[in-house]
Amino acid sequence: MKIKIVALLLIGTATAFAQDTAKEPVFKKRVLETTEVDFLASYYAQDGSRSAVSGGLGSEKLTDVASNIVVAMPLNDDDVLTIDLGISAYSSASSSNINPYDTANGTPWQASSGASQSDQLTSVVANYSHSSDSRDVIWNADVSFSNEYDYTSVGVGGGVARLFNEKNTELSVKVNAYLDQWRPIYPKELSDFDSNGAGFLNQGIFNGRTIWDQNGQASTAYLPSAFKPVTAVNRNSFSASFGFSQVLTKKLQVSFFFDVLQQQGLLSSPYHRMYFADKANFYVGQPQFIANYTNENNKGAYQLADDIERLPDTRFKLPVGARLNYYVNERVALRTYYRYYSDNWDIQSHTASIEVPVKLTEKFTVFPMYRYYTQTQSKYYAPYETHLSTEKFYTSDADLATFDANQYGFGVNYTDIFTGAKVWKFGLKNIDFRFNHYKRSDNLTADIATVAFKFIMQ
Repeated sequence: MKIKIVALLLIGTATAFAQDTAKEPVFKKRVLETTEVDFLASYYAQDGSRSAVSGGLGSEKLTDVASNIVVAMPLNDDDVLTIDLGISAYSSASSSNINPYDTANGTPWQASSGASQSDQLTSVVANYSHSSDSRDVIWNADVSFSNEYDYTSVGVGGGVARLFNEKNTELSVKVNAYLDQWRPIYPKELSDFDSNGAGFLNQGIFNGRTIWDQNGQASTAYLPSAFKPVTAVNRNSFSASFGFSQVLTKKLQVSFFFDVLQQQGLLSSPYHRMYFADKANFYVGQPQFIANYTNENNKGAYQLADDIERLPDTRFKLPVGARLNYYVNERVALRTYYRYYSDNWDIQSHTASIEVPVKLTEKFTVFPMYRYYTQTQSKYYAPYETHLSTEKFYTSDADLATFDANQYGFGVNYTDIFTGAKVWKFGLKNIDFRFNHYKRSDNLTADIATVAFKFIMQ
């Protein structure tokens, strides 16, 4: 009897202990311990001589200053809400020449002072992510909005990632849709032609101006009959991205991805001029500059457009790529990237890049970078004044031409794991600075500088 009583007591104690244990919460690390805030700023400046606004020649000078604030907030152990607010302001010699006739002597090689010389882009993205208790499944959803003077974009998206093999293997899929709308702005001479009808040569920009033919003789024969305003102003983009990542060894990680993208709607830019080889040339300005129109010696004539850029209303894109990261030792790592791209406009491209982070101290890391890019031209591209008016689609946008590009750069990263420096309730976690110089084979050059500060709430 005593044995039975002891046994029952032991069973009862064990059951009570099991019940108490079951009631205790299972510990899991929070996905994000505290609110993080990133401040990002960038400066971009470029120059070139193949402006699409001027039909494939003219200044491509542009500067852009952008800033973003990204706030990541943990809602609980598993969920994170991230808000990204951005604004950028640019000044462009190229887009200013949508209306180069604000002075008597417009030229594609210099900026005009028109309203299109500068603009601002504002954007906001909200992302919600959830991690499972095991942290093996992560899903997210996002919405976005951006707006500038002639373009508005609304986007939605979502994705899921699954980790296997003690989190050494990851599969992911993400889908996005962007529903955009143009507010078309046309080259000024075509806009006035469309607005004023048969008497357009006596109205708008043509009022009081002399039109010159290619021989420098006054003429009234200019008639851009090929121009018709666009009827559809929507541009919709849909994409699906698939990824696979694998940790192969303690030092080596590899990942692969491919994307499927479909665009529909107005895929050309309404303010890109076209000049046809089988149409006579007409100019506004001073006739003595017409003979030197195609080089920078032209300081006082602007060629009147024959039409605007016309491109198909569908485009299918397929990028495929891979990343390989190798941890050499405690001070040096190697990051490599390759992508192959193809679309049904006949563009094919290859991108390869390498970055080598070198840890100088516990807080400072430097990383030289190099990127190479090459592409074939679109079947719809031809240089300035090469297309024929009998073609259905045409563009002289150099971004759709054949070219190679090299980009050289470096970065410096400062990390303070103890967040010693503070701003109000936020401790500084790291500072990241990068600078790159970009040069294309068509002589477009650009410099890009970015700086990012990450703070965490304490």
